[in-house]
Amino acid sequence: MRLQFYDIIPSLQPYIKLICSMDCDGEADRQHIRVLPDTCVELFVNYTNSPVAIIGDELHKRSIITFRMSRPMDVQMRKGTGCVAICFYPGMAYNFFQLPMHALSDLTVSLSDLWNGMAAEIEEKLADICNAEVRVNLVQKYLLEQLASDTYDAQVAYCLNQVQLSRGLITVSKLTNDLGLSQRHLSRKFQQYVGLSPKEYLQVSRFICSLDYLKEYPARSLTEVAYKSGYYDQAHFNRDYKTYTGHSPGQVVHSQHILY
Repeated sequence: MRLQFYDIIPSLQPYIKLICSMDCDGEADRQHIRVLPDTCVELFVNYTNSPVAIIGDELHKRSIITFRMSRPMDVQMRKGTGCVAICFYPGMAYNFFQLPMHALSDLTVSLSDLWNGMAAEIEEKLADICNAEVRVNLVQKYLLEQLASDTYDAQVAYCLNQVQLSRGLITVSKLTNDLGLSQRHLSRKFQQYVGLSPKEYLQVSRFICSLDYLKEYPARSLTEVAYKSGYYDQAHFNRDYKTYTGHSPGQVVHSQHILY
């Protein structure tokens, strides 16, 4: 699979984490990768006649959106597939799809179900374009048209930023005290924009942080990585890995098919 990353236009930079093109050839349809849960929503716009992927046991033929996952997902990209992939920052996909994120968690949805005839229009235009950068610019143009500027929630954005700055180690009570909100009110906001409660978001963020440490400090022991990531003991560390990856931390380190 060939990946090529592109610049995000300034108007979309607060909402989109990355944009890339993905082109599959050779043995792509015989291999699978395990994608681990994170807090992001991802859009895959297909510009070929080939099905975009097999996710789990389901074949997806056209453009899709994968919403926030709570469990690992096995993906097989199909031979001949080409798509533009967009990864939204946590809490930011709501601005483009206007649907409560908690109702869509763990779902992979056809783009045509959300954007109706516009999905087919985008696919047809992309199929007629040979230049990858032009394709990406066109997708960004459509995203900009769908951006709803009045749905930005400053309180949720503040919390997401604080979680990132603390690498998942801030507490829910600190967030609610900073904002003067009840935990129930903040939880409702998180469910709508992010797709999970603040407590769940912190748990996933801590897990993602530990994956970063595994890559950053490959020589350190798993016990060191666990404590540096904010885990109180090895048992909780192992439990989260089993939940989010289906494997132990050691198996994740040595696996060739897990994407993190």
